[in-house]
Amino acid sequence: MTVRQELFPAPRGGKDGLVIRKAQGVFLFPGFCDVHVHFREPGFSYKETMVSGSLAAARGGYTAVCAMPNLNPVPDSPEHLEEEERLIRAAGDITAIYPYGALTVGEKGQSAADLESLAPRVIAFSDDGKGVQSESMMRSLMERCRKLGKILAAHCEDESLLHGGYIHDGVYARTHGHRGICSESEWGPIARDLRLAKETGCAYHVCHISCRESAELIRRAKKDGVNVTCETGPHYLLLDENDLQEDGRFRMNPPLRSREDREALVEALLDGTIDMIATDHAPHSAEEKSRGLPGSAFGVVGLECAFPVLYTGLVRGGILSLERLIELMAVTPRERFGIPLEPGDETEWDLERKYTVDPGEFRSLGRATPFAGAEVYGRCIRTVHRGKTVYEERTEEEKHGEADRC
Repeated sequence: MTVRQELFPAPRGGKDGLVIRKAQGVFLFPGFCDVHVHFREPGFSYKETMVSGSLAAARGGYTAVCAMPNLNPVPDSPEHLEEEERLIRAAGDITAIYPYGALTVGEKGQSAADLESLAPRVIAFSDDGKGVQSESMMRSLMERCRKLGKILAAHCEDESLLHGGYIHDGVYARTHGHRGICSESEWGPIARDLRLAKETGCAYHVCHISCRESAELIRRAKKDGVNVTCETGPHYLLLDENDLQEDGRFRMNPPLRSREDREALVEALLDGTIDMIATDHAPHSAEEKSRGLPGSAFGVVGLECAFPVLYTGLVRGGILSLERLIELMAVTPRERFGIPLEPGDETEWDLERKYTVDPGEFRSLGRATPFAGAEVYGRCIRTVHRGKTVYEERTEEEKHGEADRC
């Protein structure tokens, strides 16, 4: 059964049953699916845990997520993966967590991980956070992933072009004395990988694209029959270098690029070049994000504000239909990665609620988001996973009662 067949029956809602209007301003959607999150366990539980990450996902309307492998130990062998699986089981069934397996041992790009043993237990393979620098290594990995029937999800970054940069190599970097990251460091490896994907027949997925050249390369490759999909994040669609502030919550990798890049990504979203939206939820401690743009760790959180900022900026902004946004957040990620919509997986939203994004309310241990203080529409009322309510917004009376007990 396909994901679309698993969706709400069409008579209850609109297109494909994606959007069901329950009451004035209140809508029911299928549970969202994020194929790119960092839950930091094992190894970095001070940044996030399986439990806190799952609670954040539920609060954001997500009932399935795919956890990236930049952990300690890196899940590059069955023994190392078992530590992550144990933590997933211990977290309970708040949201479905699908682990990635690493492409290379330790994500160091030198020798291949035990892909064959890992394949039955992981959703896909990636060295996210690190780009595979060697063309011959990438070719070999693609050939093995193709034989295993697994997606290779690539963090595309040519380390020889970074030169210590940490924001986009654009106007803001030049006028504020910052080191820039050129766009070619992203689109160069994508061009290489698309050629290899065509030659090997590998199912190739490009993580978090940020620039117009990347979108155009992928657009052409799709027309050429390459088995490729890609994602981008809410921040790349809604923000650019003109929105930068001297604050660590604006440092992410890849960086916010130019207005022209952002506009090209929106165009790619509209024409189907970009297949899905993923948050790249990447929590860090407050101290790690307190060192400004030059010194803060790369990464921002996104699970709890992704839908509101996208709904406000794209749907209410007249750029995208609500049905298409739900498709990008709930349907196409599941279709590409083979993730089922579990019976009873749904999320309820009040789309007329206006409020300010307040990281202090987050259930994630991470608080760094470039959308802090943004006025948005759309509040998650309830999320149900496998028929069980895993998040429900507290009423004002309940909040006041809890404060009184304290």
